[in-house]
Amino acid sequence: MAKLLIVEDDESVRTLAARALERAGHSIDIAADGAQGLSLIRAAKGGYDLVVSDIRMPEMDGIEMAVAAAALFPAMKIMLMTGYADQRERAEELNGIILDVVQKPFTLAEIRSRVERALICFA
Repeated sequence: MAKLLIVEDDESVRTLAARALERAGHSIDIAADGAQGLSLIRAAKGGYDLVVSDIRMPEMDGIEMAVAAAALFPAMKIMLMTGYADQRERAEELNGIILDVVQKPFTLAEIRSRVERALICFA
């Protein structure tokens, strides 16, 4: 069982991902935007096994959050999600900070599989 943080402003996507990953046996915390996600990361002292974050969000987007989190906790594992091609290109600039970018929409099986692969491959 891994400790995961899901950061997503769309409540339905956040709930879907959280439920899928809880059913896979993981402990889940959730945040509605990057600022809240970064606050939880700081409070946990970087103690998440994986952070799964949307890129495009109000207040602080996932890329800003990932850069700030990596500055505080360089070993933190971060996976991003997006439904936008231009956002995916922005994420490519974060080589070394993020592990993967998941294309939305995704299936429950796909998000579980991508998270499992990230946890195994980058353990």
